[in-house]
Amino acid sequence: MGEFPERLRKLRESMRPVRSMTVTSQLMGLHPDMLRRYERGEVEPSMDALYKIADYYGVSTDYLLGRTNFPFVHRV
Repeated sequence: MGEFPERLRKLRESMRPVRSMTVTSQLMGLHPDMLRRYERGEVEPSMDALYKIADYYGVSTDYLLGRTNFPFVHRV
């Protein structure tokens, strides 16, 4: 799964105020157990879940998946 679990954890911990995994997952529309499993690298997110996570944090899916080190999509 690559860098996804670590990037997901760092994004969650970087939010201010820091929210619990339960609150964060509810705001994303995901089950808390799934978010926990994503962070542990136990399962891969579906495309729908990946889009929800990217939208919530305002980052690209490519960043979440480790395809780029630039978290944001720059539009011209």
